[in-house]
Amino acid sequence: MSRLHDLYSEQGQSPWLDNLKRSWIVSGELQGWVDRGARGITSNPSIFQKAMTGTDAYDEQLRSLTAEGASVEESYWKLVVRDIMDALEILRPVHESSDGLDGYVSVEVDPRLATDTGGTIAAARELHGRIDRPNLYVKIPATAEGIPAIHRMISEGRSINVTLIFSLDRYREVMEAYVSGLESCPGDLSGVSSVASFFISRTDNEVDRRLDVLGGPEALSLRGRAAVAQGQVAYDMFRTVFRGPRWDSLVQRGARVQRPLWASTSTKNPSYPDTLYVDTLIGPDTVNTLPDATLEAFEAHGTVARTIDADPDSAHGVLRAVSDVGVDLAEVSRVLEDEGVAAFVASFDDLLADLGAKAATF
Repeated sequence: MSRLHDLYSEQGQSPWLDNLKRSWIVSGELQGWVDRGARGITSNPSIFQKAMTGTDAYDEQLRSLTAEGASVEESYWKLVVRDIMDALEILRPVHESSDGLDGYVSVEVDPRLATDTGGTIAAARELHGRIDRPNLYVKIPATAEGIPAIHRMISEGRSINVTLIFSLDRYREVMEAYVSGLESCPGDLSGVSSVASFFISRTDNEVDRRLDVLGGPEALSLRGRAAVAQGQVAYDMFRTVFRGPRWDSLVQRGARVQRPLWASTSTKNPSYPDTLYVDTLIGPDTVNTLPDATLEAFEAHGTVARTIDADPDSAHGVLRAVSDVGVDLAEVSRVLEDEGVAAFVASFDDLLADLGAKAATF
C-alpha cells in the first residue's frame, strides 16, 4: 500500500494522474501507476502535444492515416481516441470495483470551441458517441458559453468533466448547471457522473504577482495563500449545495455528487513545498489530479490527513484580506480563464502543425 492508496482509503480523496502518452500504455507504465493507486486519468491538448511531438510512438498510426488520405485534424482525433480507448480499458477494473465512482479517463473537446455553445454540444455528443464507454469523461471548459453546454450534456445523461474553473462565482454556476441538468434528465441518474475541475496553482501565480507589485508587509504576507484558501472555500460551497431537500430528491433517483477536482496542483513556485497543493486540499468526496512528478513527490513525503475543511473561517479570511489589500479576484479569474483557453488553443494549433509537418515527410 502507498500514500496514494491511503489517500483514498483513509480520507476519501481519489488521486488521479494528469498525464497520458502512448509509450506508457505500451510499456505498462500506465498500468503501474494504477497499481500504485492512481484512480483516474486526465488529459488535455497540452498533454497530447507533449506526448505526440519529439517521439516516434505515434508515427506508425499517423503514417497509415496519411496513406488513407485522412486530414491532419482527422488524424489527430484518431490518435487521441486510440489512446483514450486503451486507457479506458486499463481503468475499467477501477471503475467497476468502485461502482462507477472512479476509473474515468478524460478527453477534451476542441479548445477552439470554448466560446461556442452549440459547437461544444455537438463536439461533446460526437466524442461520447465515438468513445462509447461508461468511464469516459468529456471535458468542457467552464466559460460563460460552456455553462449551458454542460447543462445540456448532463440533461442528456452524459458524464462531463468541467474544466478551467478559476472563480468561486463560476464554480457556483457549474454546480447549478449540474444539479439543474440532473433535474432535466429523465429516469435513473446513477449512470451520470461529473467532476468540477478547480484550477489551483495558477491562482497563486497571478495573485502573488499582483501582491509583489503592491508591496508592503501586509500584501507580501499573503503570498502563496490565495489558491489554497479559494479551494477550501469552494469545498465549503460544495458541501452546502449537495445537501438539503432539492438534492435529496435527486439522490432518490440515483444521483451522485459532482466532486470537486483540484487541477493544476503542481507547484510552480520553487520556493513553495512541492506537495503544497496536495497536502492542504485533502478531504472526502474530492479528486486531485496530479502530474507524475507531483505524484512521486507525494508518494515520497506527502502528508495523508484531512485538511480541506480544517479551518474554513481562516480560508474566507485570507480571501477577504487579499481583496482588502487591492487584489481584484474577479479580474484574476477572468485573466486566468482567458490565458487557460488561449494556452490550450495554442497547444492544439501547434500540435496540428507538427503533425502536418511529420505527415508531409511520409
